[in-house]
Amino acid sequence: MGEPEMDLSNQEYDALVRSKAKPSPLWKDLAWAFCVGGGICVVGQGLMEWYQSLGLEQEQAGTAVSVTLVLAAALLTGLGLFDKVAKRAGAGTLVPITGFANAMVSPALEFKSEGLITGTAAKLFVVAGPVLVFGISASVIYGLILVLLGQG
Repeated sequence: MGEPEMDLSNQEYDALVRSKAKPSPLWKDLAWAFCVGGGICVVGQGLMEWYQSLGLEQEQAGTAVSVTLVLAAALLTGLGLFDKVAKRAGAGTLVPITGFANAMVSPALEFKSEGLITGTAAKLFVVAGPVLVFGISASVIYGLILVLLGQG
């Protein structure tokens, strides 16, 4: 015997969903996202100043900061800690470059049981692939526009 069919209008369905949904603590979520995202940026700025104190120029230090933050986020994702922080901080962890690293590593971890090549390596670029394709394509188009306008 199957479930009885329910005929609900869209408005009735929306009302049912709203009655069952837990209210979101919006201001608390915003504060957490702001503090965690800001904290990641503070760490990035601290790393920038540290790398510059080691003798790197600003551009090189910026690259080193990006690599460090991506590596740290990938490592924290692998250890299962990034998701615990992200669950509480929401977009605060996703907006900075750390979110990109997490998005790359997470699919790879999900498929690690399929092996190093066909699982982890194949899934590592599920998110990065489109980002790279569209990023490179956009930069080429932007470059062509600048050349056509005589500014390139």
